[in-house]
Amino acid sequence: MALKLGAYTSCLHDRALGEALDILQENGLTSVEVNTGGFLPAPHCPVDLLLSSATARAEYLAAFADRGMELTGLNCNGNPLNPLPGVGPKHADDLRRTIRLAGLLGVQHVVTMSGTPGSDPAATYPSWVVNPWDGVYLDVLDYQWGVAVEFWQEIDALARENDVRVAIEMHPHNLVFSPVTLRRLVDAVGATHLGAELDSSHLMWQGMDVVACVKWLGPLVFHAAAKDAMLCPGADIRGVLDTSFTRVPADAPGKVPTGYGFWCNAWPEDPAWKFVAVGLGHDVPYWTEFLRALAQVDPDMAVNIEHEDAAYSQTEGLALAAKNLHSAAFAL
Repeated sequence: MALKLGAYTSCLHDRALGEALDILQENGLTSVEVNTGGFLPAPHCPVDLLLSSATARAEYLAAFADRGMELTGLNCNGNPLNPLPGVGPKHADDLRRTIRLAGLLGVQHVVTMSGTPGSDPAATYPSWVVNPWDGVYLDVLDYQWGVAVEFWQEIDALARENDVRVAIEMHPHNLVFSPVTLRRLVDAVGATHLGAELDSSHLMWQGMDVVACVKWLGPLVFHAAAKDAMLCPGADIRGVLDTSFTRVPADAPGKVPTGYGFWCNAWPEDPAWKFVAVGLGHDVPYWTEFLRALAQVDPDMAVNIEHEDAAYSQTEGLALAAKNLHSAAFAL
């Protein structure tokens, strides 16, 4: 089994790249994914410098190779279709720059999200439609898919030009949030270089069978995130679609930006679901089956831990996830 096990370094955003890589190495991880823009800053990837200097690119890649590690993905998650002028255009530009950088670095995969447009050409804010029983919402979706297809045709062509594959994370709040919508985008675009980043956690809390999703998508699965989720007692009265979030003050330390003037809100105290370290929401045998399904698609696929379990520190949560992921891989 040759799956590349690693981590997305965003959980170590306050550490220098070298220190972050050392932490991954201590946990037996060899695959690395770094952020390049979108919702989050890029502390581990000087995008402008790397785009402009072949020497800088060689030195940057050496930081991974000298540790026996591989840079397997550039992550640019955001909403490139957002009609807000401080969000959509920037995220779209970040994505284009990331694809060009991936081509220059020889990194095969760029991870991102499909984005969500507004409801109509005059809309100011994005609008996520998930249950279009009322005919008006099919009109909204028709408009949104038209916007998305035009944008993603351009991105697919850019990825093809740079010999890069774009792996779309199926994430709620996006037009593409399930295997069905992922395949719809690929088919509508006629894409050759668009596929899925199989982040298990977002499928879990929506109630999907993750292994079945991998098998259904097959070769459209390009890249994967090892991230666990669990349903909580709050789901009894909230379901998994819940708006009981509260605002985080503008002066709050450590707030997570999502665009100019916008940032993540605070979760309810009794959430319907939450992210947990790999192995805590689903046991090790479950993760073995997940890895087996991925390996059947591509035995060399990168599977990168994304640590967002608030109950553990950055390093503790990453170490626990790595231990359980290694155990799952050993059982293959």
